[in-house]
Amino acid sequence: MHPSLRITLAAAALLALPLAARAAETANTTLLVDIDHRPATSLNGDWHTIVDPYGDGLFNFHHEVNPRGYFNNAQQPTSTADDQGPVEYNFATSPTLKVPGDWNTQRPDLFYYEGLFWYQKDFKYSPKPNTRTFLHFGAVNYQSYVWVNAQKVCQHEGGFTAFDCDVTSALKSGDNVVVVAADNTRKADNVPTLQTDWWNYGGITRDVSLVDVPQQFIDDYDLHLSRTDHSLIEGYVHVEGAPAGTTVTVSLPELHATTHATLGADSRAVITLPVKSLSLWSPENPKLYRVSLASGPDTLEDDMGFRTVEVRGTQILLNGQPVFLRGVCVHAEAPYRTGRAVTQQDVDTLLGWVKELGGNFARLAHYPHDQRMTRTADRLGIMIWSEIPDYWALQFDNPAVLVKSKQQLAEMIRRDRNKASIILWSVANETPNTQPRTKFLTTMADEARKLDPTRLVTAALLVRTEKSATGSNKIVDDPLGAALDVIGANEYIGWYEQKPSGADTTNWDIRYQKPLIMSEFGGEAIAGRHGTPDQRWTEEYQAEIFKHQILMLNKIPQLRGTTPWVLMDFRSPRRVLPGLQDNFNRKGLISDQGQKKQAFTILQNAYKNKTVGKPE
Repeated sequence: MHPSLRITLAAAALLALPLAARAAETANTTLLVDIDHRPATSLNGDWHTIVDPYGDGLFNFHHEVNPRGYFNNAQQPTSTADDQGPVEYNFATSPTLKVPGDWNTQRPDLFYYEGLFWYQKDFKYSPKPNTRTFLHFGAVNYQSYVWVNAQKVCQHEGGFTAFDCDVTSALKSGDNVVVVAADNTRKADNVPTLQTDWWNYGGITRDVSLVDVPQQFIDDYDLHLSRTDHSLIEGYVHVEGAPAGTTVTVSLPELHATTHATLGADSRAVITLPVKSLSLWSPENPKLYRVSLASGPDTLEDDMGFRTVEVRGTQILLNGQPVFLRGVCVHAEAPYRTGRAVTQQDVDTLLGWVKELGGNFARLAHYPHDQRMTRTADRLGIMIWSEIPDYWALQFDNPAVLVKSKQQLAEMIRRDRNKASIILWSVANETPNTQPRTKFLTTMADEARKLDPTRLVTAALLVRTEKSATGSNKIVDDPLGAALDVIGANEYIGWYEQKPSGADTTNWDIRYQKPLIMSEFGGEAIAGRHGTPDQRWTEEYQAEIFKHQILMLNKIPQLRGTTPWVLMDFRSPRRVLPGLQDNFNRKGLISDQGQKKQAFTILQNAYKNKTVGKPE
């Protein structure tokens, strides 16, 4: 343990505040766009850890703020009559876990653990003149507090979005230490709230690194193709710390295109860059251009595709042409080992399966995934639905929850707005049809358009069922649909209702003249379990669901995409049936060990032969 490591009373008092009060803190974080293209010093690897289920690192046994906690000077356990705080800890002799990674799948005794968890790592650093240094976290679930050399540098709420802490003043030459307190406790006013249908993996789940930038640096930009002029790239570049009048240069060397602009009082430069012979990004042609940005001492490069996406009536247009989205839902579950998908190999496997399926689209459920996922989708030509975890029953009448939801939306959009693959921002999944919910999510849809008017806004809605003389009617009339550009609808005919053949006598009544994506359908099957098509949990039964679904879906005139649930089996504590689920949602087309089920082939044939859906 670093000899100077200690927590101040002020920092401890802040941690003791109720969660709603802490949410109002600015948290001293930012989010640097395109940070994965900057030189960085990785802090991935082994971190010392302490499990703290009772919060001893924050409080004494009367639950009073403990100013010493896990930050005293003792290298070994000590105790005196005057020392009332717990001191029986030592990071240096505590066990290590791999970062990035969740704690649940690294130690059997932490499999179900939810609560406070401490990480510590020593590292060496040599400060550079005229620079600022940021500590980058790809994600920490859910609440995180960060100290460098005993100085509290930031805190962050939200388990699936990146953040960066300015640690310039906290670092010193030579030995340094970083401590992170991560708390994945589920709470009613969190986003997501108490109940989800995925594993609440805790910890530092994505990359950690140190990034040096000049005193004046490019921290944010938005470059996109004009919808009305496909020979014009437009947007802005923001330069932190630079005065008005500072020059910004944006160029596409391959197209010999360059433009210069100057910063306004808001430190933004408006960009208009004419281009000739631009090859538009699409699934068939996922062309990426090297884009160079420069301002003063800072230079930055990105790999970007350029395309337009919009709605016309019930059509989705990509580059002005109708497109049908042949997709599948994907959780950020690591193939083969489970836990959070965090490596390039994880991403290559998951999106490789999407391509093998014949897909051109993926719904990233139900939260922003690692940036490797959207980068790889850009390269592979897979269009993306990206979602924030406004999932099921949030506290929609709580203003503090709206603030948190907006924060996560802004962080998702800011990180990925320059990814050509993302065509849809989703603000919710399967929320109750109530007036507070509709007001809350309408506000979120409006916020998404304000932050990024170049993409479409969607949400996955529940549908109503009415019996008819010949079968049943599925009615899509959720009032939230009025706030969306594209309607998502979830249904599980053949699993949670009726038999698979019930789809044959189901009619769809869509009350909005907007494009429809059937955002979830399917059923569970154990890979390798066989039987007749009417035996649940068998591959044959799941395949039967897909056969009938495809016939039904083709009868919906405004259907513009399908994302069945789900690409791969994933862990969920709600799924407890022994011998069948064993803590897994088994609706995957592929098992967690990579075994393809019969339904995979059914959907693959439909996608590759284009026998499901018509874009025209």
